[in-house]
Amino acid sequence: MKPKLKQNDQNKPQAAISIDMDNQWSYMKTHGEPGWEKFSTYFDVLVPCLLDVLDELELSITFFLVGIDVQRGENQRYIEMIAQRGHEPGNHSLTHEPWLHLYPRERIASEIVQTHQRIVDVMGTQPRGFRGPGFSWSADLLEVLVELGYQYDASTLPTFIGPLARLYYFRTARLNHEERKQRKRLFGTLRDGFRPVKPFNWQFPDGRKLLELPVTTIPILRIPFHLSYLLFLSRRSARLMETYLELALTMCRATATQPSFLLHPLDLLGGDQISSLQFFPGMDIDGSTKRQQFKKVMKSLRKHFQLVNMSEFAESQDLPSLATRRIPDVAG
Repeated sequence: MKPKLKQNDQNKPQAAISIDMDNQWSYMKTHGEPGWEKFSTYFDVLVPCLLDVLDELELSITFFLVGIDVQRGENQRYIEMIAQRGHEPGNHSLTHEPWLHLYPRERIASEIVQTHQRIVDVMGTQPRGFRGPGFSWSADLLEVLVELGYQYDASTLPTFIGPLARLYYFRTARLNHEERKQRKRLFGTLRDGFRPVKPFNWQFPDGRKLLELPVTTIPILRIPFHLSYLLFLSRRSARLMETYLELALTMCRATATQPSFLLHPLDLLGGDQISSLQFFPGMDIDGSTKRQQFKKVMKSLRKHFQLVNMSEFAESQDLPSLATRRIPDVAG
């Protein structure tokens, strides 16, 4: 059930909370690890503990789901639990390939339509928004979303550090030449740092519009502050993490930016729970510590914002007053 708003929350600006439900196999695939084709899952570990934490915090959030995971029998119990506990689904593509923007329009449409139907079949709820894996998006993707009647896209990450993240990724991943070529624009380009931090409307040549809800980066500075980055800082100093988060929230309030705050499963799971993903940054932190940090971050956000899911956040936007950006010929 949807949490009741506390009296002192009702007059606060909203912040959206979502999680990209990237599964164990998708981390292995992106990193070039062998055996990903077995579609290993950690939903049996992740979902119950995450839902308990969200219940404790009285939070209803958006789960961006991958179609392959929704259809597999061993996962369906946990997908159903997400709906039963009052959370909404979002579409995160069928195969979770961060090079989705390279696909022809027909394949993009198939990725979205198949995942949409599987979510409806298992959860009984229509997803209203989409987020591209690895923040991948393209003009064709946006066109497909608006034709399918989606309320919003949430695939952009307005930051300048994408090329640095890609450099680190290439240094640590086990990839052949073809895989490196396929992933050459993973995490975006410098131009992404100039895209809006606040929600805006994509403008199509024929006048149609699609709401874009970027993953919020620190206004002006354009550096990320979603939970993965905060946990990285916490390894050096808890005080450093708290100061960085307070800077981010202060800048959001000063610029009237309502955050869209992103979570990933490995923000809540530690290497003590999923030993096969020890190669991933931050997996040297145990799961219990990560979940305690998550609670602290949510409580800090709640001091200044009313925490809602993505569709509720989208509904609150004053669409005519939002900035407009023309659909580019290509994403870049």
